[in-house]
Amino acid sequence: MPVNYKDYYKTLGVPRASSHDEIRAAFRKLARQYHPDVAKDKKRSEEKFKEINEAYEVLGDKDKREKYDQLGADWKDGGSRPPPGFGGEAFRTHSWRSGPGAENYEFGGTGFSDFFEQVFGRRGAAAEPETNKGQDAEGVIMVTLEEAMRGSIRTISVRRNTLCPDCHGSGAQGRRVCPACGGAGQVSATQDYKVKIPPGVRDGQRLRVSGRGEPGVGGGPPGDLYLRVRMASHPDFRAEGGDLYYDLDLAPWEAALGASVSVPTLTAPVSIKIPPATQTGQRLRVRGHGLPGRGNNAQGDLYVVAHIQMPKEIRDHAKGLWEQLARESHFNPRE
Repeated sequence: MPVNYKDYYKTLGVPRASSHDEIRAAFRKLARQYHPDVAKDKKRSEEKFKEINEAYEVLGDKDKREKYDQLGADWKDGGSRPPPGFGGEAFRTHSWRSGPGAENYEFGGTGFSDFFEQVFGRRGAAAEPETNKGQDAEGVIMVTLEEAMRGSIRTISVRRNTLCPDCHGSGAQGRRVCPACGGAGQVSATQDYKVKIPPGVRDGQRLRVSGRGEPGVGGGPPGDLYLRVRMASHPDFRAEGGDLYYDLDLAPWEAALGASVSVPTLTAPVSIKIPPATQTGQRLRVRGHGLPGRGNNAQGDLYVVAHIQMPKEIRDHAKGLWEQLARESHFNPRE
């Protein structure tokens, strides 16, 4: 079945010639607007939030963006398969939805659209079946940093095969093929499950939902469902393991003289001191304000990354002060 081309630039509302900073700014604005924790229309916001994350996953990454730009809108005229050298088909067994009437995902895929999976996905492999035990199933669940901080309970709807209730998995009724399952012994059904997302969960971590995989053979136990965590991009923070990174804009005099500023965290703002002579790119560590620890994971920290910004306009009086500084300073950045 043909797969529709996704215009990620249109999703973020930016022109194709946009810089990385312009794309990031557009993502941050939309992510704040449609974040599931603040939006009034939960269903629409979750779907839109996922679309925004998918677009930024591609356009915010230099290599993925180049590959995407090479592909172009000709995808529509090229059928359902990408050009040579682009990703591969993702292995799938079932689809599931996160939350009441919310996001659709595909087991074995990336958690994003069919278009994303065919261009950037990887071919997965089904688990080797064990004797009498049902196969394990695997899916992707998108988790916000706020959920990773405090934990949450999510409802997912899983469409999977279950034992036929009419023939109890035998595939026959008496000497006839079971009409309900056509002799397969299994029927497709949708079931809702509660999934606990523990505080301190990390990107790439797998969450196990016991007994929610494929049904067993010959009365054997069912397999398990494994959900791989994909951390959603955040408008303010970047996550690396349990550590969070926040970009802080500073005026030149704040960086030169030092200052006390308030910075956000995932819980409440904190005040930090900017040391004199702070440089662009310098990292200031705020201990214990990253993601919580769990198991072998240590408590994360928050790293504030300084970015010195120049005023866009310098008026006459301020210009005189800059000129005085230029005359009296011995600093030469080119030496």
